[in-house]
Amino acid sequence: MITMNNLTKIYGSQTVLNVPELNIEKGQSFGLVGNNGAGKTTMFSAILDLISVNTGDVKSDGKSVKLSEHWKPYTGSYLDESFLIDYLTPEEYFEFLGSLHNIPDKELKNLLENYKDFFNGEVLGKKKYIRELSKGNQKKVGIVGALMFRPEVLILDEPFPNLDPTTVMRLKNTLKELKNDKNVTLVISSHDLNHVTEVCDRIVLLEEGVILKDIKTSDSTLAELEEYFARELV
Repeated sequence: MITMNNLTKIYGSQTVLNVPELNIEKGQSFGLVGNNGAGKTTMFSAILDLISVNTGDVKSDGKSVKLSEHWKPYTGSYLDESFLIDYLTPEEYFEFLGSLHNIPDKELKNLLENYKDFFNGEVLGKKKYIRELSKGNQKKVGIVGALMFRPEVLILDEPFPNLDPTTVMRLKNTLKELKNDKNVTLVISSHDLNHVTEVCDRIVLLEEGVILKDIKTSDSTLAELEEYFARELV
């Protein structure tokens, strides 16, 4: 579904991403882990054609993301607050997204009703602009904006921080449901090794822009990752 070949991104004299080859198959739940500065967000930005890479290409469903916009209608994503339109209320933001997907108002209302528990009464109907919401509630808006139209590809960068424990559990349950839907390709990054091993069938460890491990998730995966990151404490 998503392929990368000879992909590099260089800032000044520093190579922040160097991926000779990576294939994420359709229906796979793919997790990306690594320390700050490992290149995770850079990789996601390349997948979404938000940055120009120095060499190589990213393809979605066989077509280059930088040469075509074919991937946009079936891709849902949320990387950070820059994806939001913070001078809108959440309702106005969702209406805007609905207009992009040609969703009638009544259907949009029904879609949002599915996330009533996720919002936990803290997002809709508050007469607040998105910029006035807490970081956690802003993230809820962004995640639901990526989820609500049931994309074939869902990309989330660090979706768990700033969410309260109940919302984290609800989000993990939602991601697990998507994991079982082989029509959905799930791509997430997380610093929380417990969360990512629980949600993803495959995990790639990225450090200084280079893939160090590519693991099929098993009962031993969490311990293997913890052992790797514990080395830096020695």
